[in-house]
Amino acid sequence: MHTIHTDVAVIGAGTAGLAAYRAAKAAGKQAMIIEGGPYGTTCARVGCMPSKLLIAAAEAAHGPAKWHAFGLRLEGSVHVDGRAVMERVRRERDRFVGFVLDGVQRIPERDRLRGYARFTDRNTLVVDDHTAVRFATAVIATGSSPSIPPPLRAANDRLVVNDDIFDWNDLPRSAAVFGPGVIGLELGQALHRLGVKVHMFGLGGQVGPFTDPAIRDYATRTFAAEFPLDADVRDVAVERIDSGVRVRWTSAKGVAGEIVVDTVVAATGRTPNVRNLGLTATGIELDARCVPAFDPCTLRCGDSNIFIAGDANNDLPLLHEAADEGRIAGENAARFPDVRPGQRRTPLGIVFSDPQLATVGRRYADLDAAAIVVGEVSFEDQGRSRVMLRNRGLLHVYADADDGRVLGAELMGPDAEHLAHLLAWGIQSGMTVERMLEMPFYHPVVEEGLRTALRDAAAKLAAHQSAERRAA
Repeated sequence: MHTIHTDVAVIGAGTAGLAAYRAAKAAGKQAMIIEGGPYGTTCARVGCMPSKLLIAAAEAAHGPAKWHAFGLRLEGSVHVDGRAVMERVRRERDRFVGFVLDGVQRIPERDRLRGYARFTDRNTLVVDDHTAVRFATAVIATGSSPSIPPPLRAANDRLVVNDDIFDWNDLPRSAAVFGPGVIGLELGQALHRLGVKVHMFGLGGQVGPFTDPAIRDYATRTFAAEFPLDADVRDVAVERIDSGVRVRWTSAKGVAGEIVVDTVVAATGRTPNVRNLGLTATGIELDARCVPAFDPCTLRCGDSNIFIAGDANNDLPLLHEAADEGRIAGENAARFPDVRPGQRRTPLGIVFSDPQLATVGRRYADLDAAAIVVGEVSFEDQGRSRVMLRNRGLLHVYADADDGRVLGAELMGPDAEHLAHLLAWGIQSGMTVERMLEMPFYHPVVEEGLRTALRDAAAKLAAHQSAERRAA
């Protein structure tokens, strides 16, 4: 057994791990990054970038569906070449991964160790039984893997997780997509628009990232109008048969259903890659999923010299959050025991479906409904949205009823990605509804919809404050 020593050991070479390594090196510490799987981040290989490539193809294919409403006529029909679509997805995906690999290769070889690591105590890792790494501090950045509910495993060779889609050579004729969350909605709608016969299933009625019942219900109705979506099924049974996979279920209303599909897609969440790290040897408190208890501001695990960042901590599995967490964890690992809270940005989540979905700041479920006002706008009659025939959506802005500060928002609509950024910047700057209304709004733009919601919130704030004065 070869033994090496380092100041900071980083387990995982994804977004969080690379950020932690660079932060530790920038602080002047000796650091080593340990990776057992392929190099290349989740985002580049199986997440953000390949999914957007598939979505871009779907948007292009779907464009002619609205031409008749504009008075345009299409002679013949659009043909989707599934092999060509997937060839571009893989080619461009590999290009993005290549950029990441180039960055990894620039890390000095002495700082890179290949193999799977496990803890033997709070200061020692063993890597593939060939190397012992003695460290002063460590950062766990091992990412996550798709989670598969046991009933779906009966699909056998016709079962894929969302990661597998981007290695397809061609598109299937039909698919049952389980999980109408962020990943399932993006991929399921894209496959539908590329000509795959899609049926989507969920549990408990949850659709997208929403906690606001009005927004969630609007999203459910909107997507169900485009493709079959059963958001609350019971008694799901999956069976591999000669012609594909038979799926049986019972709806929330007690109606039985049955379909046969070519493939089953499990988009049912992700599990942190922590179970094989030997964390019990560290003495750190673990939850039911073996994730260490940690401080979200410092990323420190309990009172230990070990930190955890990115998808591995099961907190905010988003690339920009992983990068921030990796930097914070790396800086704290380098300066340990002088551990300091790092800067955390306003929470921001975006789903690249059509219409797009977003949550910003504090969600509806995080707030006391009696202490806020809700500014609302529907995009169905919003000027620019109707001009573009993209007038589907609903936006709720949440403001503190006493001081008018914008606290958060949940929204569905055209260009929600841009509206969400404006809201996140305003929230992080501590802006009130009144202050945001002082900002410029051009005409005609989708952003005027945000202004309408803010005006609605301002009117409700005025009514609330008037009622308060009368009560006093």
